[in-house]
Amino acid sequence: MKRMTAGSFKAHCLAVVDEVQTKRETVVITKRGKPVVKLVPADKDADEIYSFLRGKGAATGDVIAPAIEDWGKLK
Repeated sequence: MKRMTAGSFKAHCLAVVDEVQTKRETVVITKRGKPVVKLVPADKDADEIYSFLRGKGAATGDVIAPAIEDWGKLK
């Protein structure tokens, strides 16, 4: 985990953000020696995580029509 002062972060903000994104490394930003902010890489979107499933399934029949079965006590 990398640490840097707020002043240094302000001067190099875009470079630090790029580094966090590419190296996936957390940066702690400090003021007067005390940590105030933690810059962490963003998690992958759910779309990216499950992209291997895209196009694998298919809807069959009428998915909007009400169910035919009687749910009995759940009604």
